[in-house]
Amino acid sequence: MKPLTEQIKQKPWLGWVIFLATVVTVFALGMLASSILERRAEAVFAYTPQVKYSQFEPRNEIWGENFPRQYQSYLQTSDTSFRSKYNGPAMIDMLEIDPRLVVLWAGYGFSKDYNQSRGHYYAIKDLWNTIRTGGPVDERKSPMPNTCWACKSPDVPRLMNDIGVAEFYKGTWETKGHEIMNPIGCADCHDAKTMNLRISRPALVEAFERVGKDISKASHQEMRSLVCAQCHVEYYFNENTTGAEGIPYLTLPWDNGFSAEEMEEYYDNLDFSDWTHALSKAPMLKAQHPGYELYTTGTHASRGVSCADCHMPYISEGGQKYTSHHVTSPLKNVSNSCQVCHRQETERLVRDVYERQDKIIGNRNKLEELLVRAHVEAKTAWGLGAGEKQMRDILTDIRHAQWRWDYAAASHGASFHSPVETGRVITTGITIAQEARLKLARLLADFDLNEEIPYPDISTKSKAQAFVGLDMNKLNSEKKEFLETVVPTWVEQAMERESNYPVETLN
Repeated sequence: MKPLTEQIKQKPWLGWVIFLATVVTVFALGMLASSILERRAEAVFAYTPQVKYSQFEPRNEIWGENFPRQYQSYLQTSDTSFRSKYNGPAMIDMLEIDPRLVVLWAGYGFSKDYNQSRGHYYAIKDLWNTIRTGGPVDERKSPMPNTCWACKSPDVPRLMNDIGVAEFYKGTWETKGHEIMNPIGCADCHDAKTMNLRISRPALVEAFERVGKDISKASHQEMRSLVCAQCHVEYYFNENTTGAEGIPYLTLPWDNGFSAEEMEEYYDNLDFSDWTHALSKAPMLKAQHPGYELYTTGTHASRGVSCADCHMPYISEGGQKYTSHHVTSPLKNVSNSCQVCHRQETERLVRDVYERQDKIIGNRNKLEELLVRAHVEAKTAWGLGAGEKQMRDILTDIRHAQWRWDYAAASHGASFHSPVETGRVITTGITIAQEARLKLARLLADFDLNEEIPYPDISTKSKAQAFVGLDMNKLNSEKKEFLETVVPTWVEQAMERESNYPVETLN
């Protein structure tokens, strides 16, 4: 082959081609280097701390000074415009959609009011507004304990640090209302110095300790679910906690395991109940939101996918890759949440989710109907003179069947997170509910009642609430008075307190 110089002499145009190619290559490399330097400079600028604050700084906007992208995405949790087929962050009156819930929770706060939770941004306001917390004005107390604040605010770890965990749980809900003001946010999940994920709620740490596990050894990927498990779990208020007797101490019932049956056994061994049903007199269990427990039984968990991978996906902006803090349904952002792993079209992925939900909810609705009938039939049996010994096994069946229904229903997203386990739990609930009704039929026959007990007219929320004996006019009036007179004073007290929090400006 001839030397390049000789080829150029013979073909001068070849020299120009090589020259132009070299110019283009050098220009492209220069642009690449410039882009890299620009992105590095942008990264330094984006993550240069602007303020210094303590671990227990509860105001999300202060943390947002140092992490503006994450904070701006967090603010999007205020958007309630998205609604999927069965939920989403929109405000949904679940009792209006399904009045049977009023009967299932008769005698318990959820029969008064149960709205689908909005985004984290509304955590405090929604707790103010719900009728479940009552209308505590003057000497009128809330029916709920301070423990109900536990998952709602970064003011909680601040206050626990100041006064102690047991002292925080102590007392009725309104007594610490002026202290809890900032909605779920940064300090709930992050270390202020390193921004590493951290557990700020003692109940989760204590649950791990009781089963011999050290949560501090969890991997970063595990922590991307465990920070969610601080709140999205089943729990109860244990008033027999050593050193905190008589205080409704928040406890996770994981000593026997995560399954519905294992937690049911735990509660049965303690002879614990959340309330006595107003109609059937059954000692009932109220599932809170065992999302983490059911998630661990699903395909995504077994393959190492964390809660944050789907509900807080990574996004890129201005050359920066960061975790979106717009915590919401993956169906709102399929491209970042689902299609990172699944290559199907968006329509197909969404359809798959809805198909699973449809099948689960179909069976769940049947279980609801059976439970309503069981409660009404048990009430009839009491009215005819049935004794406690005759009713004991029946009431246990009602308790166990409804626990399984609630375990599946209260775990938001369960029909997608773990459809096989959720379907199994609901199916066993149907079986137990039918057994309760068979026993009731035999008992009613002993009282010469062989006819079907009429199904109540609970076609609307108001009819269902009247059926279980709720005076909603009174409850709504008390709540209105509370919102107009008490909440404004709480806000004023909080603003005055927070004006004295130390924040050091660095630049």
